[in-house]
Amino acid sequence: MTSPFSPNHRFFQYRLALFLSIAILVPFGLFTKFYRGPGQSWLNNSFGGIPYEIFWILLVVLIWPKVSAKWAAIGVLIATCLLEFFQLWHPPFLQAIRATFIGKMVLGSTFVWSDFPYYFMGCFLGWFGLKGIQHFTLRYKINSSIE
Repeated sequence: MTSPFSPNHRFFQYRLALFLSIAILVPFGLFTKFYRGPGQSWLNNSFGGIPYEIFWILLVVLIWPKVSAKWAAIGVLIATCLLEFFQLWHPPFLQAIRATFIGKMVLGSTFVWSDFPYYFMGCFLGWFGLKGIQHFTLRYKINSSIE
């Protein structure tokens, strides 16, 4: 059995592509949270749900590369929708977590119904992008071992 970090590992190229995608997505997602200018309220609060969902899908499959794109997207959608509803709950321990930068980025701070369409769009785009990554990395690896 080869190490997951070895270029000879079955999922090495796939994980590398996922890692690079996350490395590009995170600065973009942070940009959507800190952008100042025309449309800043929409970009900061609503549109930011799309890269948020994509990030979690990519992270899930980076950790568990055998999970299907469909189930990763569905799982992330369910989890983030539940997190949105948890924003209605304000116990002291959650408020303390939400007071930190990371806590606010992950858990959010206010419940908004209009976030849900962006979660669905983000999960669809994450699923679609992940299928593309799988097609180009896993298919190549399988075909190259046959030849």
